[in-house]
Amino acid sequence: MAQEIFIIDDSDELKNTISGLLRKEKDYKLKKVSTENIDIALKNIPSLIIINEDKIEENIIEVCKRIRLNEDNSITPIIVISSNREKEHRIEVLKECVEHYIKAPIDNEYLYHTIKNVIRLLDTNRRVSPLTGLPGNVQIQAEMKKRLLNKEDFVMLYLDLDNFKAYNDVYGFLNGDEIIKFTAKTITNNIDKLSISGNTFVGHIGGDDFVAIVSEEDDYESICQSIIAEFDRGVLKYFNEDDVERGYLEVPNRKCIIEEFPLTSISIGVVVVSKGRFHNVLEIGEVGAQVKHLAKTTMGSAYVIDRRKDDNKINCKIK
Repeated sequence: MAQEIFIIDDSDELKNTISGLLRKEKDYKLKKVSTENIDIALKNIPSLIIINEDKIEENIIEVCKRIRLNEDNSITPIIVISSNREKEHRIEVLKECVEHYIKAPIDNEYLYHTIKNVIRLLDTNRRVSPLTGLPGNVQIQAEMKKRLLNKEDFVMLYLDLDNFKAYNDVYGFLNGDEIIKFTAKTITNNIDKLSISGNTFVGHIGGDDFVAIVSEEDDYESICQSIIAEFDRGVLKYFNEDDVERGYLEVPNRKCIIEEFPLTSISIGVVVVSKGRFHNVLEIGEVGAQVKHLAKTTMGSAYVIDRRKDDNKINCKIK
């Protein structure tokens, strides 16, 4: 898939220069955009925006603000090229979350590698959940491997939502996304508030699946209880009064028969990872899936703690 680079410029000079630099590259698609058409261009969510300050009439600060205020382009990288060498001006531009300020006249080799590296970083950032801003699978696996290699004692929390598909069927995916964001904040806030070690990590696997890592010295049971209490209170605002009063959702199945589903709740599977217990992250994930499944068999929000000391004995605590 080609990476779209939008060049905000009221002349063709910069586009021609960059076209020459990227002439051998097949993965980039350049588009020149005039300042009056910026809002239209932003709808395409480009991979990179390059602004030629010398060739636009609009104030560069205002242009950058317009881009950053556009929700879909809040993390789109921006490069500003300008002949203005005053330090104060450069700082003011960078304050608008601009990634690079390149002084004109352009050093072509410098510009070429800057473009390549910015887009490479964008690909890395795509591993982060765009919905919650939390690290995704790559970072989750890396964090777990790091702790195993360092022979740390830590605790894994595997969290997901119950009856979430039924919620999406009734209220739609946009409202479902709001619950996902609420869940992410609830997990993060409670872990930050209750962890005494500060050695924590929260990741978003995808959909309604999350993981968190805390130290074994943290009171992880209290963390689970606090997450559940805040979730159960806050999630009700995402339902209408009739559903809250009734206590369940009515969802027609494929045969048009109405089925009843409890309101969305949260299940947490907890795995205590003591030194030497696991050899790799896959083994931890398998146990995490087991205890989370046990939590999901309990009506309403619940957590299950696995304190298994060996492969033959299971010592679970269900709440």
